[in-house]
Amino acid sequence: MYLSNSKTIMFITGAFISHSCWEEWIIFFENKRYKTIAPPWPYKNETSETLRQHPNPKIAAIRLNDVLNYYIEIIEKLPEKPILIGHSYGGLLTQLLLQKDLGYAGICIHSIPPENVTFFNFSLYRKVWSIFGFFNFKEKTNLISFKKWQHYFTNQMCFEEQKETYEKLVIPESQLVFRDIFCASSKIDFKKKHAPLLFLAGSKDNFIPASIQRSNFKKYKNIHSITCYKEFRDTNHLVLKQKNWETIAEFIAECLEKIG
Repeated sequence: MYLSNSKTIMFITGAFISHSCWEEWIIFFENKRYKTIAPPWPYKNETSETLRQHPNPKIAAIRLNDVLNYYIEIIEKLPEKPILIGHSYGGLLTQLLLQKDLGYAGICIHSIPPENVTFFNFSLYRKVWSIFGFFNFKEKTNLISFKKWQHYFTNQMCFEEQKETYEKLVIPESQLVFRDIFCASSKIDFKKKHAPLLFLAGSKDNFIPASIQRSNFKKYKNIHSITCYKEFRDTNHLVLKQKNWETIAEFIAECLEKIG
């Protein structure tokens, strides 16, 4: 039984990976008396194996605003504003949802930054281009290669863990949804008042380095809003599945208790 005043956590998945990445996190936070939901992105409510073998052709046309509006519809059906915990692209969605005052609090785990942080970040441009090809943003799906998965997502893991997570989690992704992180649709008004917001970074993240997370965090300027930053040592981009994930989940839980 849940306590009548228990809060709902919405886990927001990033690009390229299945919403099943939150399995252990759901159990962890439900044991702490939270209600949890982890909706898959549109057209991705299948197993990773099924999506890789038979991807829904509609995935190719997904844009940032499509995913954002999808989460807005879910939130508006909830009895109260949820706590938003987003990873990678889900962190960007968390920022955009908080900007619309649709979250009780937001946790951005190794978040892809908004347009007004990424615009002049050529290192991030290069990483995205290395996955999709130079200016190769078309209405088609893309599956990240195992080699790039090893380098950008699962460095610091042994080969067996890299292979297991690739087979269990990796799914096709829209190329257009990544183009939109460099467009105005991902822009944040950093002066606007917002719910408490926590940025988590990893010292070994090869995709979204801690320096980018710090830049994102430092952009927020509203003195009436709580914005915090924490960097964890030896954590990669797929921190949700690293052996120390419970330490990070516990830190988030403690922060949420303080907010509550």
